[in-house]
Amino acid sequence: MEPSPEHPVTTAQQSLENSQQVVANAVAEFLRAPPPGTPPEVLHTLTLMAGKAGDPLPPRLYFETVEQAPVAISITDAGARILYANAAFEALTGYSRAEVLGKNESILSSNATPATLYRQMWRTIQRRQAWTGTLVNRRKDGDEYLAELMISPVLKRTGEVAYFLGMHRDVTREHELAAALRQQKARIETVLDAAPALVVLLGPDGRIILDNMEYKKLLGDLRGREPVMLLRQAIREQAGFDPLDHAVAGQGFQNVEISLEMPGGGPRWFACSGTAVNEFDTSARSFFGRDGAGEGRLLLLANDVTARHREIERAHLENLRARLAEQQLAQGMREALAAASYQIQVPLNLIRAANAMFASGGGSVATVADMLSQITRASEQALTMLQAALPPEVSEAGVSVNVNELLRHVLVLETDSLLAAGVVVDWQPALVLPEITGRKNELRSLFKNLIDNALQALREGGRANRELRLATRALDDAVEVIVEDNGPGFPRNDRYKAFEPFYIGWRNRRGRAGMGLAMAQEIVNQHNGSIEIDPDYHDGCRLRVTLGDAALPD
Repeated sequence: MEPSPEHPVTTAQQSLENSQQVVANAVAEFLRAPPPGTPPEVLHTLTLMAGKAGDPLPPRLYFETVEQAPVAISITDAGARILYANAAFEALTGYSRAEVLGKNESILSSNATPATLYRQMWRTIQRRQAWTGTLVNRRKDGDEYLAELMISPVLKRTGEVAYFLGMHRDVTREHELAAALRQQKARIETVLDAAPALVVLLGPDGRIILDNMEYKKLLGDLRGREPVMLLRQAIREQAGFDPLDHAVAGQGFQNVEISLEMPGGGPRWFACSGTAVNEFDTSARSFFGRDGAGEGRLLLLANDVTARHREIERAHLENLRARLAEQQLAQGMREALAAASYQIQVPLNLIRAANAMFASGGGSVATVADMLSQITRASEQALTMLQAALPPEVSEAGVSVNVNELLRHVLVLETDSLLAAGVVVDWQPALVLPEITGRKNELRSLFKNLIDNALQALREGGRANRELRLATRALDDAVEVIVEDNGPGFPRNDRYKAFEPFYIGWRNRRGRAGMGLAMAQEIVNQHNGSIEIDPDYHDGCRLRVTLGDAALPD
């Protein structure tokens, strides 16, 4: 039937009405039975378009809403032939509607999308489920773009697929920004991992946000113990402040040198610097810049300066070796002279007693008494001169000392003697040890006396396996040093006599005045500590030395 002239219906009008009906039918069927997996926001929007339940579906409203939507929308039949495409689809793909109507949706496909992804997509929508994913699409001019796509099957009342409703948008820019961010992150990580310094970023709760390869290496060297915990503890103990607290308060620090005892590998020194970092608040509330104060973080850098310290320490040890040799010579002289003075006291006391006895008589006895008086005076003068010959003790000022470091110095100096005696040394220092106030040279002399004492015990013990064990640990307000050897040990009754002056318990007494442990006792007393032989240790001798952290007299 031909249209009447009064009511002309052009081909364009028919096309428009057909498009409206396609959209209306597709949306109505879609809402009647939405497929599983359809995003809730899509259902909500299309439901608002449909109006109240029972109202007639307004095809024009559906059409105008879909037509003006900012997202590219297309509706295809069950074979993926395009029945409708909106204005945003034309703008995004470069195809006009006339060019795509009746064509398969695959005209947008790019071989950059894996075929397996297309197969997975088709399996999903043919099971009447919604599919969401990202494809590489091709525009009319050949340019490729990333399309974030959502396809939902539209079912007939019979349950068969009537249409496919597709919505997609260009996410190329988001992908480029994300890729640039990942690339920038990779560059930063590459630079950090190549840096020779340890780098770690901490949150205000102490949680590690970022670290580098040097940090991971130190983690391995510490056998799984978290380096940042030990570094913080060492800075607190050795520098007197917590680096994270400083950073949260907005304060930094530079080149604070601390040492860590490595398991089985001696100490390592680090020069630590900290920078306070205030990161922006990323919550929604901070979008307009209000109430957006960030959290304080700590960027901690630690340079390993062990090689430099060892060079300095090597030179220092050579100097120390000479000084200790001089000190030991002076100490030997003092021991010998002190022993001679002690021995002279015995006959001198006898002479005094004889003088007093003869002084009570008369006659020739008086002459003898006079002679004895002269002997007494001469002996006293000799004793005075002998005591005056004792080298004076040089008073040393008290400074902050690291007991681990002093013990290590003495071990290095004693290495040759220990090797010559075939002694195996088990050195177990506390990883982090608080410093105490003490006199360095006296403490070195103390530790040398104790090690020499243990070495002599091992020689006289006659065992094939000779072991010396040294350990340190922190107490509440002091530092404890333990020296163990598997020599013959002290008889229980001699435990206290060992600290008496001139007591010698060795079989080989040559060149010994018996003042070693007595002088050790004196040094410990000067450092407000204690020294004892453990009565419960039966596999040799165990000495426990406690050194307090107290002010020393000048």
